[in-house]
Amino acid sequence: MSLAITVDNFESEVLGSPVPVLIDFWAPWCGPCKMLSPVIDQIAGEYEGRVKVGKVNIDENADLADKHGIVSIPTLILYNNGELAAQKTGAAPKHDIISLFKNLL
Repeated sequence: MSLAITVDNFESEVLGSPVPVLIDFWAPWCGPCKMLSPVIDQIAGEYEGRVKVGKVNIDENADLADKHGIVSIPTLILYNNGELAAQKTGAAPKHDIISLFKNLL
């Protein structure tokens, strides 16, 4: 299951994570986000313990969306060792999402 990432837990859950963190920036009204959500949840389950998967609701966490320059959703951002490592905008197939972090495992 994915983790809700907020302004309050971003530093500890993302920047301080010992494993890569994949963040899905989404909104409840976004059709492509709804289509991508089950794929993100599958990845969270399959890579549990090796990759942390989180979701940022941009309606509730506009500051995080602004900080990351999110202008289109869904946007996936990968952090590794507290640094932004990769970014992908738009709905994507599962194998494309996994390719963002596969080389870090």
